[in-house]
Amino acid sequence: MRLAVALPCLLAVAATAALAAGGAAWVRLPGGDFRSALKYEDARKVRIAPFELQQRPVTNAEFLAFVQAHPQWRRDNVASVLAEPRYLSHWASPDVLGDKALPQQPVVQVSWFAASAYCEAQGARLPTWSEWEYAAAADETRRDARSDPAWRERILAWYSTPSNKALPRAGLQTPNAWGVQDLHGLVWEWTDDFSSLLVSGDNRMQGDADKFKFCGAGALSMDDRENYAVLMRVAMLSSLDAVDTTANLGFRCARDVK
Repeated sequence: MRLAVALPCLLAVAATAALAAGGAAWVRLPGGDFRSALKYEDARKVRIAPFELQQRPVTNAEFLAFVQAHPQWRRDNVASVLAEPRYLSHWASPDVLGDKALPQQPVVQVSWFAASAYCEAQGARLPTWSEWEYAAAADETRRDARSDPAWRERILAWYSTPSNKALPRAGLQTPNAWGVQDLHGLVWEWTDDFSSLLVSGDNRMQGDADKFKFCGAGALSMDDRENYAVLMRVAMLSSLDAVDTTANLGFRCARDVK
């Protein structure tokens, strides 16, 4: 009985410590010219400034600490314009994780607004799509492994696996060549500019609410059609609104190099 009473307190202390420590470790990426799979104004090379990225996704414990420090982001307090009803619905209560949300699992069921607010509280931001794609192009030994069919098949194997099992603990994967973990094979991740990834070349169509029609026409934005995993991720993110949450969508933070 004493253990049952003490456990929530211990989790709260651990969560507060996680927030105070800034969550996951930060990895510095040098940036530079990067060949994106997306077309930007008929060009596929983008210039990425040096930036820092969290080594692994934000966990339940870290997000719980954020919610405790910013109670307006509790699921029973959050404004409906900032998160849909499924927001943190897998937690046992607004401030208790429970068996379905273990402390070291990546937090999911978070809206873009909530993820962005968490990063701002860390003095950071969500990564842009280009930054995320740049970091995710690496495997364990190469900074850009995208030309390797075996690497692409390994990623596609994860995308084709049903997401009906409990999430593993964040940070178990071998770091890639940049030192970043869990970019593939754990959860999908929000990016700061998620809503602008699939666009039409006809500016008369910009802002068209029927954006789902572009999901089946990735050639409008995709330059590397062999990289089907990228198309899947872009189509999935572009189908969401900022208030949406899903059971396999989390996030990590980025920040500019000062």
